[in-house]
Amino acid sequence: MSANAASVRRDGETLAFAGVLDRAAAAALWPQARPLAAGARRFDLTGVASVDSAGLALLAELAAQAPGVAVVGEPAGLAELRAAYRLDDSLGFGR
Repeated sequence: MSANAASVRRDGETLAFAGVLDRAAAAALWPQARPLAAGARRFDLTGVASVDSAGLALLAELAAQAPGVAVVGEPAGLAELRAAYRLDDSLGFGR
């Protein structure tokens, strides 16, 4: 597995992501991550190198299945994209 290969795993109430969350990763991870998101209370992004808009879309869609999820970690690109799409700290649309 390459150092940048994206992955997701469930550890208790945490979904832990690793690698680069880009367009290819979002498509590859969606079928695996979707059933893992229900009931998650935390997304751990400390192992993520960077996020692009497709990666953010993946995270936001998963966060919609876990309202109020805490996001830990700030990979490259996340803050800028979250601001551009006006997403709150839980990757939901602010009210």
